[in-house]
Amino acid sequence: MATKHEELPIAVYSSLEPVYGEGSQVDEAQLRFDKLKAKFSEVFGGFPDVFARSPGRVNLIGEHIDYEGYSVLPMAIRQDTIIAIRKNESEKLLRVANVNDKYIICTYPSDPLQEIDLKNHKWGHYFICGYKGYHEYAKSKGVDAGELVGLDVMVDGTVPTGSGLSSSAALVCSSTIAIMAAFGTNFPKKEIAQLTCECERHIGTQSGGMDQAISIMAKPGFAELIDFNPIRVTDVQLPTGGTFVIAHSLAESQKAVTAATNYNNRVVECRLAAIVLGIKLGMKPEEAISKVKTLSDVEGLCVSFASSRGSSDPVLAIEELLHEEPYTAEDIEKITVENLSTVLGHSPSSLDVLKAAKHFKLYQRATHVYSEAKRVYAFKDTVSSDMSDEAKLKKLGDLMNESHYSCSVLYECSCPELEELVKICRDNGALGARLTGAGWGGCAVALVKEGIVPQFILNLKEGFYHSRIDRGLISKINLGLYVFASKPSSGAAIFKF
Repeated sequence: MATKHEELPIAVYSSLEPVYGEGSQVDEAQLRFDKLKAKFSEVFGGFPDVFARSPGRVNLIGEHIDYEGYSVLPMAIRQDTIIAIRKNESEKLLRVANVNDKYIICTYPSDPLQEIDLKNHKWGHYFICGYKGYHEYAKSKGVDAGELVGLDVMVDGTVPTGSGLSSSAALVCSSTIAIMAAFGTNFPKKEIAQLTCECERHIGTQSGGMDQAISIMAKPGFAELIDFNPIRVTDVQLPTGGTFVIAHSLAESQKAVTAATNYNNRVVECRLAAIVLGIKLGMKPEEAISKVKTLSDVEGLCVSFASSRGSSDPVLAIEELLHEEPYTAEDIEKITVENLSTVLGHSPSSLDVLKAAKHFKLYQRATHVYSEAKRVYAFKDTVSSDMSDEAKLKKLGDLMNESHYSCSVLYECSCPELEELVKICRDNGALGARLTGAGWGGCAVALVKEGIVPQFILNLKEGFYHSRIDRGLISKINLGLYVFASKPSSGAAIFKF
């Protein structure tokens, strides 16, 4: 029987074509690799031993549900992070440099047990996430990492930062894979996906694993349905005649910096909603607190509740058992009979949320998660249905629009710039448009008929970007970084030239 895609190790290539294709795209990639090598030589002297790359991603549907245990449907984009690396026996230091001079060189000890200074946020910390994670993992597999050596590292990324296209995961994944390649090991993709998801937690983000899984396991030409616990990927062939256009709202989404009020706050609200639902549906408070981690843990109870009322929709339980007004900490503690810091296991990132939060919107967050999880399967079922491609594209667009409404109104992870951008996309003929990624800034993704893509992008430049160029927010030469069309691209790779 053929080995499943996720069981295979990361592919190792001796040329760029298998990843970057033919023609101008591979020429462009060749220039980047040449520049990376030259910069490496300039900063460190000599040349790298090996290269690794990991792409960014755009999530087509399934926002803020991966950390609740639900499947998501992203695709990799052509923008990626590439890393040149070599062992340095003489200097026992990790020296992490960037082709872009805006990022100053970061130097760390080669100790894998070092703590990351979260109060002092540096871009190089993402490399250290991969370094710590690799060593923990190699140890658990009985792989002897040998004597600690230094590493010289040069990074080049084309995934716009703060764009919600997963620049941080692309950096953590490419770092981990580069370190692995430098030490001459290679593990199965699904294990690396799991490992890199855990790596990013070293930087204080409670990530769900989608970004790492797609970056590592993507295949050219396919979006992927990603299931968690354990990680599995299913190819989703999108209907012909449609293209995705990705457009940056120019509001930066700083996930690690605003975690307590935005991203991690929602993770905590979902956890509390799940525990409260569990208790209301008959679990003892102490049982719910110890066993219920995500909304998927109580979905079965919600569905049973709904079926006693002639429905199969878990949202029915939310509508009857939770109220729409925000809950205070005291409201929830009456139900859990335990203070919230104990309920949340005294985890530092959750305690930061409790300090920052005034109240918790349990009804809205849980409704978003259950309805969004359903839309992911509706998206996949539409793609594999026997509808015409035309009808499929229309239905996919409708699902994207519903998803945006839910993210904006129920999950409140949009922002004025994203709302404006999504509206301009729809007004210019997008079949569907929605925010993508964590939100609070970053990008929108629009499903557009292939034939109108060039005109659509021109209209976006006219309707959204030109006024921002006039105000000096961006320069005209960089417009191609902020709005582009993308077909599903390939996943992580190692290059040995």
